[in-house]
Amino acid sequence: MIDETAIKTRYGAVAPLIDERARRLFAGSEALALGRGGVTAVARATGLARSTVSRGVADVRARERVARGRIRRPGAGRPPIEERDPTLRADLEALIEPVSRGDPISPLRWTTKSVRRLAAELERQGHQVSHQTVSELLHELGYSLQANRKTLAGTAHPDRDAQFAHLNAAVQLQLSLGEPVISVDTKKKELVGRFGNGGKELRPKGAPEPVRVHDFLIPELGRVSPYGVYDLGQSAAWVSVGTDHDTAAFAVESIRRWWQTMGAPLYPGAKRLLITADAGGSNGDRLRLWKRELQRFADETGLEIAVCHFPPGTSKWNTIEHRLFSAISPNWRGKPLVSHEVIVKLIAATTTRTGLRVRSDLDRNANPAGVNVRDAGMETRDLRPEAFHGEWNYSLLPRQRLLPD
Repeated sequence: MIDETAIKTRYGAVAPLIDERARRLFAGSEALALGRGGVTAVARATGLARSTVSRGVADVRARERVARGRIRRPGAGRPPIEERDPTLRADLEALIEPVSRGDPISPLRWTTKSVRRLAAELERQGHQVSHQTVSELLHELGYSLQANRKTLAGTAHPDRDAQFAHLNAAVQLQLSLGEPVISVDTKKKELVGRFGNGGKELRPKGAPEPVRVHDFLIPELGRVSPYGVYDLGQSAAWVSVGTDHDTAAFAVESIRRWWQTMGAPLYPGAKRLLITADAGGSNGDRLRLWKRELQRFADETGLEIAVCHFPPGTSKWNTIEHRLFSAISPNWRGKPLVSHEVIVKLIAATTTRTGLRVRSDLDRNANPAGVNVRDAGMETRDLRPEAFHGEWNYSLLPRQRLLPD
């Protein structure tokens, strides 16, 4: 067994007293004495490079070829590349700046900035540099390969935080009174058919699920829009799988189905329903159709329908995103969504450790896009905007009788 500690002790005793050539010869003689694995052991014990120890071995084996007086002067050796090429670092930084400098049509603005491509561009500018040197310089400059990160939410509304506080207070009050609160939104639209689905599932080795090469729409199957309704007070949810357009009529019909199948039995004495929703999409705060359909729902049920919208650009804070949708996606990972029935069953099978229960059904109703709501229909609403941002916070009271739109 090689005793590296002894080698380290011997080298430490003589190293301060001898020059570079003598240190190399000492290391070479120690490596030769050890035999197989000696170069590696001596390099570890002395801290010298393996190449230096190997040169020492060669010098000891061929003493007659060792040139006397060939001793490296202090500070000798190849100078740093910055001394040989003072502008290299600055030119390299210019190429990798997030905002392009110099020539606005530089080809590197539109291609991947690999170290080989950067080296080629630097050579075109007159530098003599390898891709390995470029890699080392980038490391020294603190650069590394990084993916995009979604952190920018756009321009924040000045009352964003105030609306969050208002919405939270409204939800807490509603729940404390035993009244229902739901969070609603549309999940990402999905193509129906034997298409690839992200993730992996357990299958027999060498027998992956066959799927289509190209994700082209199959006209007879189309795509679906899963609209979710999450009950904050019960950790339960309803998802309508729509086969037509994702419109406000479809959104309110999904809420209606949740109420008929799940909400009404859970809240038999409810007088008020609070809906939290994004400010855009099929339940956007500016959609006339959304408010008209909610008024009809209020008239049918006798419920006061209160709505609190999240401020623009903050949809990721919507409760349904991380309580329902984030559980559905892993549940069907790696499974092709081959039919409407499969999608409904996979959604309904979604569960979590916190006890989430999900029911789902297919909505084959036609929901044409571009429906124009007449002004006369809007005037008959019983809409009560709140004092604080009435465009985001409002209520629709049930009318005594249904008025024609």
